[in-house]
Amino acid sequence: MPPAKPLKYDAVVFDLLTALLDSWTLWNEAAGSPEDGMRWRKRYLEITYGCGAYRPYETLVHEAATYAGLPASCAESLEARWREIEPWPEVPGILGTLSKHLPLAVATNCSERLGHIAARRASDTFKIVITAEHAGFYKPRPEPYQAVLRALGTAPGRTLFVAGSASDVPGAHSVGMPVFWHNRADLPAKDGAEPEYHERSLHRLPELVFAHR
Repeated sequence: MPPAKPLKYDAVVFDLLTALLDSWTLWNEAAGSPEDGMRWRKRYLEITYGCGAYRPYETLVHEAATYAGLPASCAESLEARWREIEPWPEVPGILGTLSKHLPLAVATNCSERLGHIAARRASDTFKIVITAEHAGFYKPRPEPYQAVLRALGTAPGRTLFVAGSASDVPGAHSVGMPVFWHNRADLPAKDGAEPEYHERSLHRLPELVFAHR
């Protein structure tokens, strides 16, 4: 589909591990079951959102496994298999289409090493990859969103954030970024925060980006 001119946005920034990649499957396999994987991820998110200044991602993943009653080998398996993370089926086509017309970037709650590995699993089209380690804080703190905006040199209101988690919606809104929430699992909103766009897949993203102002 050819884009309408002018584009509605000057850049698109993506959450990585949920919006673009099926990290859930890898966590579940490392944990041994979907139930254990969900409990582990939930505890990881609680630690991440409450940790303040950046602490190593790999450390938080190990701590969350312990708190969830899982052996340390689960976290070791997750890290060892990190290069196996797969993008959602529509991701290659969507990113290929968008990247022809505007810059794409990532803001991810991850370490530099694992964040860049995961970004390459999603696409080779990103102009900027900002990790929590680089920003010094985890989302939904404002620092990662602000860091990617500085790197892109775009205005918040003209930079669409594609969220993967409920917390990214108020997080991106806090710095003035409009949000497309790729809510694949149909999760509830956090603190009543509603995105500008709410979809179960990424299929409609190009038509929204290419819409007239």
